[in-house]
Amino acid sequence: MKNKEEKVSVILIGCGPHARRIYLPALRSIGNVKLALVIDLESEESIVRSAIGDTLETELWLIQPFVNTLPPALNARLSKFVLENQIKGVIIATEPLVHKAYAEWALVNELNILIDKPLTTKVDITSNLDNAKGILNDYFELRDAYQDLQRRTETIFMINSHRRFHKGFQFVKDQINEVAMRTNCPINFIQAYHSDGQWRLPNEIISQKYHPYCFGYGKASHSGYHIFDTIYQFYKASVLLDKLADEMEVISSFIKPNGFFTQLNENDYRSIFGDEYKQVNSWSEKQLQEICENFGEIDISSIIALRKYGEVVANFNVNLVHNGFAGRTWIKPGKDLYKGNGRIKHESYHIQQGPFQSIQIHAYQAYDKHDQNKNPEEFLGGKNHFEIYVFRNPLVADGETQPRVYKYSDIADNRSEENGPTITMEQVKFSVVEHFTDYLVGKKQKREICSQIEDHIIPVKIMSGIYCSNITKQRACYDF
Repeated sequence: MKNKEEKVSVILIGCGPHARRIYLPALRSIGNVKLALVIDLESEESIVRSAIGDTLETELWLIQPFVNTLPPALNARLSKFVLENQIKGVIIATEPLVHKAYAEWALVNELNILIDKPLTTKVDITSNLDNAKGILNDYFELRDAYQDLQRRTETIFMINSHRRFHKGFQFVKDQINEVAMRTNCPINFIQAYHSDGQWRLPNEIISQKYHPYCFGYGKASHSGYHIFDTIYQFYKASVLLDKLADEMEVISSFIKPNGFFTQLNENDYRSIFGDEYKQVNSWSEKQLQEICENFGEIDISSIIALRKYGEVVANFNVNLVHNGFAGRTWIKPGKDLYKGNGRIKHESYHIQQGPFQSIQIHAYQAYDKHDQNKNPEEFLGGKNHFEIYVFRNPLVADGETQPRVYKYSDIADNRSEENGPTITMEQVKFSVVEHFTDYLVGKKQKREICSQIEDHIIPVKIMSGIYCSNITKQRACYDF
């Protein structure tokens, strides 16, 4: 094990809005880690230079975009840098279309990996069946390469699915597991809802490259993966091996840009914004329909049925929307597309565990200016609203009055950090980086590391199945 004070060097590949808000501050706050290199696109030079500042220990490489595989010159240059600077880990925070290329390079160079969700996605994944199936193939290829590497040396490969690190979600899993151990009853139903609260105008749907639609993927490849992984984690907490489902079928329906344009048309926008709308949209409705025909999904509804011995034993109802309640009232997008631009998040879960337990999670924001108020704000509509309702059958309630209601601060040390973010979910994201670097410096052993690639096959199958089902208009079936 390394001395816990020894500094280790890491690389950050991709310095977009999420990385600038989470990874850079987190790495700077961890004293035993050196950020040796940041890589981003030449087109982002100004904003990335401003973000990393004048630190002498961090190099900045600016590159041209590529597709599918690393250009040989970049591959060789990166590999040389790893050797010369004794790099131990890499954080991959790029556009997900190039996740696989960087992950394959990192595995060849025997690096520890922290990669943003989703593990991979594909262009035209909403319309190309081979690409929809391809993300599952990507998973198997990367997982197999990782397992081959473990035969030579020990590393970790974390997928940043940060709800696994959230004390509230961990508490719910504990409640589920407790009742499962006492009753042998697994979960039979989950209803999951997530809204990003983003209102994008037609010109932005065409042009925006952050969480884009224009590459042929959308919500499921953005924040949707978190929800797929979360429902899997809940189900897994409730099931003993002899009752674990052996098959999964997925049925899904998408609202894509052309459906959204029907919902809000040019006349509607002119009614809302007046003549100013002409400044941001130069396309006719017919042109918009033609341009966006194969764009990515905005909203998703899906039913995931789990089977055991051919019988359905659990149904998951998943509803994911970008086009939800938002705070935007202006015509031109803000500079911060991650936390600005009127984004207001809503998230909820209803979990049924037979006759023995029902758990609800509710997290609803009411405004988007989260950085302007440093208070905890756990109330309904506050930036950290997160409530859990637990209802238990008298046989397992131990005489306690029902329901039991918990706020996040009831189950976690929700401390206010003077130099850090006051948004709970961002504190959780900081802890993911700390988890990763603790392994690099020897504070944690591999068995203590959460969210490794080998435990992500089911959420990847769900994601692939949702795309496949929407394309074929039929159910998609997988082994569970």
